[in-house]
Amino acid sequence: MKVDDIQNNWEEKLFSLLLDHKIDFLPYVPDAGHAKLIALAEKNKLLKPVVLTSEEEGVAFASGSWLGNKKSVLLMQSSGVGNCINMLSILSKCNFPFVTLITMRGEFGEFNSWQIPMGQATKKTLEAMGIIVHRATHPSDVCPLVDAALYGAFSSDQQIALLLSQRLIGKKKW
Repeated sequence: MKVDDIQNNWEEKLFSLLLDHKIDFLPYVPDAGHAKLIALAEKNKLLKPVVLTSEEEGVAFASGSWLGNKKSVLLMQSSGVGNCINMLSILSKCNFPFVTLITMRGEFGEFNSWQIPMGQATKKTLEAMGIIVHRATHPSDVCPLVDAALYGAFSSDQQIALLLSQRLIGKKKW
């Protein structure tokens, strides 16, 4: 496979991987960084996208999904991590498997100064709550990291976040 093919269609490969792992739900707070993945889910009958009102609702949704014998992967932006600190405690206390894909802000060419503090604190915040954190900076990183996260979470009840760097998803323009 050519490098350009990987760089141009990593979201399609990621979506196929989610289907391969039999993920049932894709809860999300609307985010431009996840727009392509959300659009792919909206066209598919096997993976149901679920619009959330807040990121902490996504943690509860993921936990409830697992209790209902279903799998979900939470999509959010780094600014949303600060909104779910308290809810993240349920994951370790109840030993629920959890995977979240987080598009980063506050780095590579950020135009909005309000995004910088949480962008800088995202990894440390997640780790402080007991979440294993991995980071994808290149398109070729995404699927191997997500594959390992999904396997680890749903086979041994791990809680894992994958940070999708702003350089990977592209800098936002005002």
